[in-house]
Amino acid sequence: MRQLAHFKFFDTLSKKMVAGFIILILIGTVLLSLPWATPANVHTSLIDVLFTSASATCITGLTVVNTAAHWTTFGQLVILVLSEVGALGYMTFAVLLFNIMRRQIGLSTQLMVKASLNLERLSDTKSVMKYVVGLSLLFQLGGLGLLAIDFVPRFGWRHGLYVSLYHAVMSFCNAGFDVFGDSLQGFRNDPYVLTVTMILIIAGGLGFLVWRDVLLYHTRKRLTLNSKLTLLTTFSLFVIGFVLLLITERDLELLPTGMSWVNRTINTLFLSVTPRTAGLITMPTQGLQAGSLLVIMILMFVGGTPGSTAGGIKTTTFGVLMFQSIAQLRGRRDVEFSHRRFSQENINRALMLIFLASIVLTVATLILTQTEKIPKGFGLEYVLFEVLSAFGTVGLSLGLTPNLTLIGKIVIMMLMFIGRVGIFTSLYALSRRQARVNLIRYPAENILIG
Repeated sequence: MRQLAHFKFFDTLSKKMVAGFIILILIGTVLLSLPWATPANVHTSLIDVLFTSASATCITGLTVVNTAAHWTTFGQLVILVLSEVGALGYMTFAVLLFNIMRRQIGLSTQLMVKASLNLERLSDTKSVMKYVVGLSLLFQLGGLGLLAIDFVPRFGWRHGLYVSLYHAVMSFCNAGFDVFGDSLQGFRNDPYVLTVTMILIIAGGLGFLVWRDVLLYHTRKRLTLNSKLTLLTTFSLFVIGFVLLLITERDLELLPTGMSWVNRTINTLFLSVTPRTAGLITMPTQGLQAGSLLVIMILMFVGGTPGSTAGGIKTTTFGVLMFQSIAQLRGRRDVEFSHRRFSQENINRALMLIFLASIVLTVATLILTQTEKIPKGFGLEYVLFEVLSAFGTVGLSLGLTPNLTLIGKIVIMMLMFIGRVGIFTSLYALSRRQARVNLIRYPAENILIG
């Protein structure tokens, strides 16, 4: 790896992170191309194998083939491992391996971990790593145990434990792959499974830094501004999404007519949680009302928390812009929250992220409208939904994924990659120029806005 640092492509942390994910995707492609990954006489094209590997590594869950039927247990486990490594970050596993081998962690490795987990201080690297690994094991093993209570009696010991493990990992990693064949549509009348799944999804999407902050609250007696903003934004989106979906899907015609109001409410609750980058569903998305699709697309665009298993523009970006708008409407110069003010650098970064994301999504949507066939009864939402799902690393689809053209698959793979790695990291990796300080500042002048 040291030899690679001499090449110009590996001269920055962003380029190293991008290269690491690309290598991981290629390794997954090779493993899924092996004859043991699919049943005998089942052929998978190279682009479909690459797409599946990219979707798993980028913890998205969009699939061109049915995971349960197309892949063998070996193939499914490859997807599971790719999702786990993709969710926690390959550098997390590299550091874990260094610790097992009792080798010293180099400065370059620590810097990459710091960047991948959005840490503020380099000194936090080792302590945060312990929380990342510990919390991941705690939630996933806990989820396995809770799900096994339902799945083992239903499927038997062997398959029940396998399904429990698979579903617990995919739920926590917000990956969206399933070995049931129809996501969770067969469990729409099982509030226990849906509740456990929602807890795992929220836990994974909340972020390791926030969990660390919450767990240390009893000693510190305070939360960081990042954690406060994350918790507030997450809770607000959760409640607003739930209420809006109750309104737009008040009849819930996609659910059985004899379903109890408790189960119908939990299914609506699940529908408001899963667009936050999980990709699991209890009802076919093709039958949802137009208003519901709009709500889901907004939730997919926002996504989860920085340093979590989620994609999208992130809750903190949304929160900063929300409070900036409130400050502007009140005529205040500073953007304040919880007796603190956001730096202008934070605000500028949030605005730039929204702008760049809008450009990327617009270009991708335009390309797909030209390359993909939109079925009768659908409009622009058929393509836009897929684009937002890929960018938010969600995994929901209106049915376009299995029917994507070659160009369409490439576009969606690029969106999944950008959504997982991040727009800034992706652009910095492509940039050849280093940031420089302007020695000249020109006079300021106002222009008309709005």
